[in-house]
Amino acid sequence: MYKHYILVALRNMLRHQIFSGINVLGLALGMTCCLFIFLWVQDERRVDNFHANGDNLYTLYYTQTAHGETTGGYAIPYFTFSDSEKPRRDATLAEEILAEIPGIQYATPYVTSYERPWGHPMTFQVGETIHKLQGASAMSDFLKMFSFSIIAGDRETPLRDVSSIAVSRKMARMFFDSPEAAIGKSIRYEDVRDFVITAVFEDVPQQSSLQFDYLLNWEVTRTGVIEFSDNKWATYVQLQPGTDAAQVEAKVRDFLERRKPEKAEFTVTLGMQPFRNQYLVSNFVNGVPRGGRIEYVRIFTGVAIFILLIACINFMNLATARSLKRAKEVGVRKVVGSTRSHLIAQFFGESVLLSFLALACSLLIVHVLLPGFNTYTGKQIESPFDTPASWAFVIGLMMVTGLAAGSYPALFLSSLKPARILKGILRFSPGATRFRKGLTVFQFALSIILVIATLVVSQQTHYVQTRNLGYNKENLLYMHIEGELSKFEKYVAFKAQALSMPGIAMVDRSSEAPHAMGFVTAEPIHWEGQQEGEEVGFKPTSVGFDFIRLMDLKLADGRDFSRGNATDSADAFLVNEEAVRQMNMKDPLGKWVSAWQKKGHIIGILKDYHTHSLHEPIKPLIIDVKEYEYFGVIIVRTEPGKTREAIASLENLYREINPHYPFAYQFLDQEYAKLYQSEEIITRLSSTFALLAIAISCLGLLGLVMYSAEQRTKEIGIRKVLGARVSHIVGLLTTDFLMLVLIAFVVAAPVAGYFMWQWLQQFAFRIDLSWWIFALAGGLALMVACLTIAVQALRSATANPVKSLRSE
Repeated sequence: MYKHYILVALRNMLRHQIFSGINVLGLALGMTCCLFIFLWVQDERRVDNFHANGDNLYTLYYTQTAHGETTGGYAIPYFTFSDSEKPRRDATLAEEILAEIPGIQYATPYVTSYERPWGHPMTFQVGETIHKLQGASAMSDFLKMFSFSIIAGDRETPLRDVSSIAVSRKMARMFFDSPEAAIGKSIRYEDVRDFVITAVFEDVPQQSSLQFDYLLNWEVTRTGVIEFSDNKWATYVQLQPGTDAAQVEAKVRDFLERRKPEKAEFTVTLGMQPFRNQYLVSNFVNGVPRGGRIEYVRIFTGVAIFILLIACINFMNLATARSLKRAKEVGVRKVVGSTRSHLIAQFFGESVLLSFLALACSLLIVHVLLPGFNTYTGKQIESPFDTPASWAFVIGLMMVTGLAAGSYPALFLSSLKPARILKGILRFSPGATRFRKGLTVFQFALSIILVIATLVVSQQTHYVQTRNLGYNKENLLYMHIEGELSKFEKYVAFKAQALSMPGIAMVDRSSEAPHAMGFVTAEPIHWEGQQEGEEVGFKPTSVGFDFIRLMDLKLADGRDFSRGNATDSADAFLVNEEAVRQMNMKDPLGKWVSAWQKKGHIIGILKDYHTHSLHEPIKPLIIDVKEYEYFGVIIVRTEPGKTREAIASLENLYREINPHYPFAYQFLDQEYAKLYQSEEIITRLSSTFALLAIAISCLGLLGLVMYSAEQRTKEIGIRKVLGARVSHIVGLLTTDFLMLVLIAFVVAAPVAGYFMWQWLQQFAFRIDLSWWIFALAGGLALMVACLTIAVQALRSATANPVKSLRSE
């Protein structure tokens, strides 16, 4: 019986090759989209899910209310405990909660070399070999908690003391050719101290949100007593097996609040988040992690379902439209004894067979396009379907697609009455016609929604990348201050010599890179006229005398720092317009401000400029002069068209003054663009999927027009014989279908507008949902549909009427 079903299905496919080809192509495109989205989502969800202790690993986060706003984050302070029952001592949060709260098996702080505001990859040297590498510091239990396998050296206590370092396979090969050769060897760190390599671990996989090439013992980072300062580290804990996480979280919730300084002007509580969720859910809303990349995972999962629905609707529409031709087959089968269940099995079998062929085409397309997809999305997916779960998804996709696509045709055709069929009086009911038109409206509405979403995302991405930031980011590069350049006299010499070199316009320094002033000071800043209870969260920055001119910042009032004013380095501040607004200052010039344990006067008001991404509103900014700081960045503005020449000169000078450190620099405009890397990838993916959705919808529309023209062949011939012009016949065939696209636009526009308005709320600075975005999306859908219909309509209208009437 099943062999008979397959034979009939194959005969029908061969007899109607065009319609079968349209169905297979539409389903294949839909499945390809689903498979690529599945691979992307699967890769996103795999991040941090490979740790053996994953069920018991948690990240601690804090929720702090200060300066009139509630914030949150993972970087928890390194602080000094003060308790009436114990002496005052330095401690980490990890050490304290491990000692005091039952149910916690291990705990460790974790800080990378590049997380601090002035952080950057560190320099390592063995002989003449020098490399910059990113690493981290943690307590000795870190490698017991996380599954980063050790392949050589001490597997039990790899971070046993402050002189120990564990390195990756890649780092071991860089300096010693092999992991085994690296064990016991000394390696120079930042040209200030030596570490002994005690262990080599396997390179950290891409599926880890923690990326590092080396690990140091946490004790190295202890620098002294810093109460709730900006020196903050992540803290991870592992619960004992079987421990109730909710009970442990209840105990740690007010742990910091009870121990904060008595006169602290803020409140702070702790929370616990499963470590495996941190990568996808890392955006804080009201101090709690509630969003992040998980939103894109959900969006694209929805897109995959939408596109597959569009492909299935194509199949249903074409199969239903062709049902009149198969009606006699159904009638004969019922007369000779076929039951409705047999007919349903026949039609479902045909749709599943088509789905199987589409899946085969889709898998081939995925295999061919996977390298390009990886480049497109920044992924490194090697084996698309390397687990039983992946193949289960593929087989399930084929079955669901086949059954969904064939459901309505199978149920509709199997319900036909043989007596009416064989008498030749079968007609579509108004309900069936409306249903088919409704499906067409639905699939085009989904396509238009995707097009509108694509236009909004691309416009917003373009807006944030090209918006005037309040400074000129072109021809700017920066390098981190390290080694000899940490010494004031060396920095002065570097700056003086650099300014005399060709291609270099200006040189100055800042405590942070201009695009990444990402922290708000926890120390209170006071000002003249401050009312009781008034608090403002400032972003503090220390710069050189030439910073304002180098960055091309604009002054709204007052003056810039000047070497001619001896007091500027001691008691002068610049603030931005937002700071003046939040301090409620009238005539701020000359009024005093107290910050960083010094009291000075406001000498100038800067026009607001962006110190971070446009996801965030402009924050109050306060700037002072500190050219003697040992950290931060050196910023260089090159002359237009002479950047390459300037870099060559800088490299020679850098190697002369700082010989034990490799010359490394970043272009400010490129680093700024990286802030929107996720949006850029989303723009690419959404553009591709929107075009495919339109293409699949138009394939279905083409099939319907072809079938409609085929059904009306004799009518068209008679109209031509009676004198109808080609334009009238084309209009006859296109009007109804174009009306469906217009209805789809009316349905899609408000739905897309609502969801894209919600998406734009994550940006503090965003585009308006202009009418032209909706008009362009609707016009594009209408134009593509019109071209699709017109090609077939024109072909039918210009056919020889003699051929169509020959049988009469």
